Amino acid sequence: MSDAALPDPASPEAKPASPLKKVLGNAGQLLSGRVVNAVVGLAYIALTYRSLGKEAAGVLVLINAFAQFLGEAAHFQSWQTLITYGAAPLLDNDKRRFQQVLRLSMLLDLISGVLGVILGVLGAWFFWQELRWPEGTHGYGALYALSIGVMTSATGVGLLRLFDRFRFLAAEQAISSFVRMIGCAICAFTHAPLPYFLLAWAAGTFASFAYIAAIAFWDLKRRGLLRGFSLVGPTSQDLPGVWRFALATNFSGTLDVGFTHVLTMIVGAMLGPAQAASWRIGKQVADGMAKPARLMVPALYPELAKMRASGSQQAMNKLAVQIALIGGAAAGVLLLVSLLAGYWILEKVVGPGYGAAAGVMNWQVAAAAIGVMTLPLEPMLVSMRAAGSALTVRLVVVIAYLAALGPLIHAFGLTGAGAALVAAALGMGIGMYFMARRRLARLATEEGSARTTKDDEGPTYDHAHGV
Repeated sequence: MSDAALPDPASPEAKPASPLKKVLGNAGQLLSGRVVNAVVGLAYIALTYRSLGKEAAGVLVLINAFAQFLGEAAHFQSWQTLITYGAAPLLDNDKRRFQQVLRLSMLLDLISGVLGVILGVLGAWFFWQELRWPEGTHGYGALYALSIGVMTSATGVGLLRLFDRFRFLAAEQAISSFVRMIGCAICAFTHAPLPYFLLAWAAGTFASFAYIAAIAFWDLKRRGLLRGFSLVGPTSQDLPGVWRFALATNFSGTLDVGFTHVLTMIVGAMLGPAQAASWRIGKQVADGMAKPARLMVPALYPELAKMRASGSQQAMNKLAVQIALIGGAAAGVLLLVSLLAGYWILEKVVGPGYGAAAGVMNWQVAAAAIGVMTLPLEPMLVSMRAAGSALTVRLVVVIAYLAALGPLIHAFGLTGAGAALVAAALGMGIGMYFMARRRLARLATEEGSARTTKDDEGPTYDHAHGV
């Protein structure tokens, strides 16, 4: 179906770009914002570490990791549900059904937010000792947990991705980082203690949420999709499998936390806040280096969803292969830069003495590179509504990963944690690949059977028209 079918009043007669160009163009728009975010993000992190010192900064990192972990754990990945189930109604101009999907997505956000805040406040208040937080910081951690309520909201992000409003999404994290940088600069200038730095970091999270919510509301209203909309009404009706899909993507996202924030907390619990800070520094730089390639993923999801809605399976396969080849080239560059310049980057950006984290950062970059090479696989599975298969892979890999993590850290310290991360990324990629092949073969068999059945039935007779 042509772009003219979309309820977008802007440029209805514009010639649609090829899927690959569209993905790369949207990823490029995101990259423009993320480049700014990377620089500003390193600035507020440097301000935090230089002002608080490694120990206090490590406490801040642990509190932030705890909040982000619970936010991800409670997160229903509502943007995936919105894109997967909302693409077809959007293409068909079915406003009633699109509003139903929107209502469901908002409900998922509400459930996520309430659950995340409750778990965060109670966890900070009663388990601060197990989390290795210093005495007297649990109250600040509980207050910081209130930001989980907006971390879990993803309906706005899903809407802007589905509407191809990536130029607005480009500014999302940059706004968060700018607010954090300004807050941290004020804290550094006034020699403020830890609680005020926590406030600056939380302010960035709230600012990002407010920006996305305002833009999404404006775009919905501009397209006429809010006319007749009510928060009260059917949600999952006539959407077969939507709750199973939402739960699968939620659990998959929760397991994904095992590769990010949980690891930071485990490192902190086993090796102390200072080592957790070193791990977080390396991870921040590794993620920043991989971010440009990973930006193809949010641009890829809506394209795959629209292709599936229009029955273009061959186009889906072609696009996934193209993205994988680009990702493989990017992965090689990432690893080379880390090996040759990792120590220098840490010493110059974060400060003298932090270059020692370069060794573990190389492991983190290697894991990120593997993820970049295999990045089209999970979006393919989700777009084919096989989120359960992706969940199965994550579950197996995370169980093995967490089982091996403790002994490896005990034996090899941060290096053991880095090696475990690489092994997990490799296992994830291999598992997703075989699941995607299996799903594609199944769909091809089903389509072949459907064609055979139709041919066997022969021509039909239309009594009304004599055909």
